[in-house]
Amino acid sequence: MTWLETSTENCTVQRTLDLIGEKWSLLVLRDAMNGVHRFDDFRRHVGLSDAVLSDRLRKLVAAGILDTVPYREPGHRTRHEYRLTRKGWDLWPVMIALKQWGDRYTADPEGPPLEVHHRDCGESLEAVVVCAGDHGPLSPRQACTRRGASARALT
Repeated sequence: MTWLETSTENCTVQRTLDLIGEKWSLLVLRDAMNGVHRFDDFRRHVGLSDAVLSDRLRKLVAAGILDTVPYREPGHRTRHEYRLTRKGWDLWPVMIALKQWGDRYTADPEGPPLEVHHRDCGESLEAVVVCAGDHGPLSPRQACTRRGASARALT
């Protein structure tokens, strides 16, 4: 079965985009990965409405990407912070890859506004594709696709 003969109904890329593929969701995740946890801070920094932010946070929590943690400041009602779960942190390499592409193709002439470095040595980070058998980094020409266990024929 070739790619064009394969159904995309259960495509994991499509399913991932259904969860996080909307611009505001990715920007909320970017901020969460950079230490933002509170609703008002997300709203102020990302610059979106209360309704849109509430919707994105609700969807990310329902998907198990963010978790809520109650907090209460003296004299105020209990509110919730939003923390990345392990599932959320597993998106970190995706965010680094998006940043790497953006730094290369969309940054200002002076360079990117944010650099991410290895804490121990100070070198910048790179997202690369490697083989599980320790052959990497790989180029697209060194990869091929094949049917997975859940592949279905296009009807």
